[in-house]
Amino acid sequence: MDTRFIVGIDLGTTNSALARFDTAAPEEEARIEVEPVPQLTNPNEVEERTLLPSFLYVPGELDFPKGALALPWEREPQVFAGELARKRGAENPSRLVASAKSWLSYAAVDRTSAILPWGAPEEVRKLSPVEASAEYLRHLRNSWDARVNAKKNPELALGAQQVLLTVPASFDEEARELTLRAAREAGLSNVTLLEEPQAAFYAWIDAQGEAWRKRVKVGDLILVCDVGGGTTDFSLITVSEEEGALTLKRVAVGEHILLGGDNMDLALARLLQQRLEEEGHRVDTWQLQGLWHQCRLAKEKLFAEPKSQKQPVTLLGKGSKLVGGTIKTELRREDLERVLADGFFPSVGRDELPARQRRIGFQELGLPYAADPAVTKHLARFLAQQAAGAEPDNIRRGPSGFACPTHVLFNGGVMKAGVLRGRVVEVINSWLQAEGFEPLGVLDAPDLDHAVARGAAYYGRAKRGRGVRIRSGAPRTYYIGIESAMPAVPGLPAPLKALCVVPFGMEEGTEAAIPNREFGLVVGEPAEFRFLSSTVRKADEIGSLVEDWGEEIEELSPLEVTLKLEGREDTVLPVRLETRVTEVGTLEVWCVARDGSQRWKLEFNIREQDEG
Repeated sequence: MDTRFIVGIDLGTTNSALARFDTAAPEEEARIEVEPVPQLTNPNEVEERTLLPSFLYVPGELDFPKGALALPWEREPQVFAGELARKRGAENPSRLVASAKSWLSYAAVDRTSAILPWGAPEEVRKLSPVEASAEYLRHLRNSWDARVNAKKNPELALGAQQVLLTVPASFDEEARELTLRAAREAGLSNVTLLEEPQAAFYAWIDAQGEAWRKRVKVGDLILVCDVGGGTTDFSLITVSEEEGALTLKRVAVGEHILLGGDNMDLALARLLQQRLEEEGHRVDTWQLQGLWHQCRLAKEKLFAEPKSQKQPVTLLGKGSKLVGGTIKTELRREDLERVLADGFFPSVGRDELPARQRRIGFQELGLPYAADPAVTKHLARFLAQQAAGAEPDNIRRGPSGFACPTHVLFNGGVMKAGVLRGRVVEVINSWLQAEGFEPLGVLDAPDLDHAVARGAAYYGRAKRGRGVRIRSGAPRTYYIGIESAMPAVPGLPAPLKALCVVPFGMEEGTEAAIPNREFGLVVGEPAEFRFLSSTVRKADEIGSLVEDWGEEIEELSPLEVTLKLEGREDTVLPVRLETRVTEVGTLEVWCVARDGSQRWKLEFNIREQDEG
């Protein structure tokens, strides 16, 4: 669309940001700018900040004086986002919605049901992960619309602009669709999804200008190491040459790992809890939640102030006296280095892989955080998995098949800490040495707080022919389950075969048909469609049928629908399958009747009970 502005939005686990490119600006002045976001920083105080903390607070009747939460576009918000939400939530976590983005990707809960704040008392109003995500986006839309005076200039409203919204590269199709649903609920319709690691790389290209072509060369393999507030993502981008020009292609995406700043803040909170209890204080579950959020603030201050050696942490007590009941302690710099560097980024060999499963039979329902907190072990596993990839993908490998990057680009709030970036480089260099390669080159990351939003805006500009594009497509191989035509065996289901419907790297906006094959489609009664995916199997072509896949293929959430055909019930029709990767980054499977008279669309991400 030929909109006035191209807008990049980083919908982050911990912070969100918005950047814009004005297509009407003169060429010599045209640049990507970060948009300030007005938000409550204290009661009755609204300030502009370049980051919107991704926290929602659900105020009680007596939490704030009447009118203290007024925003430029709303006098009495029922919930509010931003800096004040984060600060007040650290004091009263039972009313704080946090990590909504992580919940958005968690298939074990109904992400459209009101479940957040998780574990909050019944009297607290709750929101779904989709609603919470929509609230952050709605805040960004309202602040934008207020600035451009959208009532008088509707063509400048955010909902009328081209919006590039980022998601983790490891988000499955259901999480992507729910992200789009949140955007629609927030009043944003012209939205395209973009993977965060790619956005970070686009920001680097934009900051380098034409000099980026001198920093990398043909054959280079770039690792994007993205450790944010809630997730860890790894991607690999190759540099090749076509018709004498350098080209970029994303060739590998890691698994979805719920491991990031949230885990690290909790580890610090546990450390301070232990310290307080040794001093005779009792810290209960809700106090631990408050300590968790306080540790986040103290950690960020220590990383932002390298000369500071400690930060005070104050926890509300359980007594009736507000001041007299407070408990005080401190977070020290040596705590960060010991807990974060050694605990989450340990020096490990390339064959030290993360623990895959927890050992406890019963687990409390909640976010499925990674069983192993060692980011470096997850990175070793990701690079080792590339030995199973297709040979023509130009991934530089060592003698053992281990993928060996030439450069690393860091992204995510966690990687703002120099000590953690240094540890990752140190560990990777030890692996490269073992494989016989030279040390790693580090690409200077521009402004980690806003890189993803800036890079998203750059991608939108590149789509209009004003920049470099990374070739990507589907971030994994997708399959649909096919029930085997075998005699029934008592007590055993028919074996499930995995039919490849979208090969790795299938380009956005393209379609493909399963060649020379028909399948039986159940219509007129409820049926379950099972979808699977793999980040490892890159050689499977569309139409490939896999019978034994072990751990290489993972099952996604099933789709239960009734496909209607008038006058036909409980029928199996012969159909052929067609697939499409949409421009917004989601996948569709079309079932086409033999005579072409009927078509049914299945999407990996929709759980509706009825599909026509």
